[in-house]
Amino acid sequence: QVTLVESGGGLVQAGGSLRLSCAASGRTFDSYTMAWFRQAPGKERELVARITGSIGPTYYADSVKGRFTISKDNAKNTVYLELNSLRSEDTAVYYCAAGRPITATGTARYDYWGQGTQVTVSS
Repeated sequence: QVTLVESGGGLVQAGGSLRLSCAASGRTFDSYTMAWFRQAPGKERELVARITGSIGPTYYADSVKGRFTISKDNAKNTVYLELNSLRSEDTAVYYCAAGRPITATGTARYDYWGQGTQVTVSS
């Protein structure tokens, strides 16, 4: 059984930092696209960042470029999201997802999802 388990969320002040982790088990995701999505109350889920393979290609939403960094450790079957310079609008439940890439840029259909981890940024 494949599972994705997120951790690292919490309450942080604006301008602060967090590091989210997503540990995968049940299969290896070396060639998969791993992604972080988020969903704020009353809003649609949005793609925040994704990475394909071990070092890229990567994608970032415009709203997080320069502040968030996605990375992947295939040896640990884990993907990370570093969140820096956090803003109140980054408050959301963050979800990890995995899927086979369907384009050269890493676009994927996501077959596996985690349960989410809450990030709350206080202003």
